[in-house]
Amino acid sequence: MPRFAANLSMMYTEHDFLDRFAAAAADGFEAVEYLFPYEYDSTELRRRLDDHGLRQVLFNAPPGAWEAGERGTAALPGREAETRSGVERALEYAAALGCPRVHVMAGLVRPDATPAERAAHHATYLTNLASAAEQAAAAGVDLLIEPINGRDMPGYFLHTQAQAHAVVREVGAAHLKVQLDLYHCQIVEGDLTTTLRRDVPTGRVGHLQIAGVPDRHEPDRGEVDFRHLFDVVDEVGFDGWIGCEYRPRAGTSGGLGWLNDYRGEHA
Repeated sequence: MPRFAANLSMMYTEHDFLDRFAAAAADGFEAVEYLFPYEYDSTELRRRLDDHGLRQVLFNAPPGAWEAGERGTAALPGREAETRSGVERALEYAAALGCPRVHVMAGLVRPDATPAERAAHHATYLTNLASAAEQAAAAGVDLLIEPINGRDMPGYFLHTQAQAHAVVREVGAAHLKVQLDLYHCQIVEGDLTTTLRRDVPTGRVGHLQIAGVPDRHEPDRGEVDFRHLFDVVDEVGFDGWIGCEYRPRAGTSGGLGWLNDYRGEHA
């Protein structure tokens, strides 16, 4: 049966952030993920995890100036030192929280970038990821890269599964993997069943995420049959975590009928 992690950046926002750990545990979650931990001391975050019997399974490395609109630096020429120091900081938090994977965001590219400029972004991305993967390997942590749809994040450098898997193959590092968000994948390219059956067995997929399409609410409405996809996840033998990275339509706990029903059917 798939294992689900609550995304505390999107779920339980009716609570202060540090109180979301308790709320997730009360609803039966055994693991959590979120965007960034850096606003909080790692010892306080670890205490919340331990107090509520939770595992930290994912967070993002520093993304540059997030509030100013930046969405990562790994593919941005001239930001190499910042990318490296950000990965170092993320790995320090990963060690403190016992987190086995960190997502490194690529960054935004101008829509009018020339082919030469895009090639420079690609080369920078490969170099930064190779260095970061070496840092991560020494810490026993997997680095993840995630294709993100252009509707939610216009200009994001990495947007298709094929592009992400090609980057992982080019870098050739065992600790670099793909974060497959089925919400983003459906918007960009669809064909989710085939994608899972094709890519998960390669060993290059390190984490899954879900949300209803098109509105990014609970995965119980819309154009994707997640019940079917959960069966496919079992079929292909994925043994990682599925992050629930969605915005609840109303209260988080009240919207977990989809998960409670699924758990009940597979108890």
